[in-house]
Amino acid sequence: MNNTPSSSLEEGAKNLKTLKKIKLLLPALLLLSASVLAQGKLFIIGGGKRPPALIQRLADEADLKEGYGVVLAMSSIEPDTSSYYGIKQFRELGFTNIQSMYYTFENMPSFTALDSLRNAKLIYITGGDQNRFMKRIEGTGIYKAIHDCFENGGMIAGTSAGAAVMSHVMITGDEKNYPEYDDTGRTIESNNLIYSTGLGMLKSVIIDQHFIQRSRYNRLFSAVIEHPELKGIGIDESTAILVENNTAEVVGESQVILVEKPQHINTDKTKISTRKMNVSILRSGDKIKL
Repeated sequence: MNNTPSSSLEEGAKNLKTLKKIKLLLPALLLLSASVLAQGKLFIIGGGKRPPALIQRLADEADLKEGYGVVLAMSSIEPDTSSYYGIKQFRELGFTNIQSMYYTFENMPSFTALDSLRNAKLIYITGGDQNRFMKRIEGTGIYKAIHDCFENGGMIAGTSAGAAVMSHVMITGDEKNYPEYDDTGRTIESNNLIYSTGLGMLKSVIIDQHFIQRSRYNRLFSAVIEHPELKGIGIDESTAILVENNTAEVVGESQVILVEKPQHINTDKTKISTRKMNVSILRSGDKIKL
């Protein structure tokens, strides 16, 4: 080994440069680590009645005792009524730290209002129409504030339309070939369902709601066959999925249907065929990887 003074100086200089690089990178690494650790949860309810036990689990997972929640009713045609009942369920369980916000492009939120969203423990999106919600928040800053809240460790929750908006590829409920609205979806065919862009809290999943009660199998089958890279999750009423760290747990009274991995897809004009597709029926306590 060369132990001359010059080699020792060179080695010391190299170590000093390495330490300086680590010092420069450390804040960025700490920020990245904090953002990964702080990422929040999703609580996606399939609509219908929301039993007290379901709302209690939502509040507990959001750690609502340590902060406040915000109800967003922009999906609803009657936002005051939706806000009232959304807040009422939490207050009946003793959570008084819940407020409602209603903003649109015509009634823009202030910086303070957006900051309140970012720092909430819980953002809860009511039912109504998912298309209405996305249109009303467009250009308001609310989309980013919701994502900021999630990245800060907050809980983003929704029911019915508030569930549908959670996925990036969002089922609108409308059909090209059958303009008259139908609750279920009449056929399994391509180029029929109309999709839009949701909040994108889930990138690899398409969410459908009121699923078993309204027998929406045709709709979700069509959506997954048209998007074979995505999982289809149909959540029934009074039931939810709790999403944390890429795992979804079924919570509530009914079931969740998971549709995935269609193979040998064939399309003849509009009708679709697939020779194999995985369908799972999940109940409370079951977990799936997303």
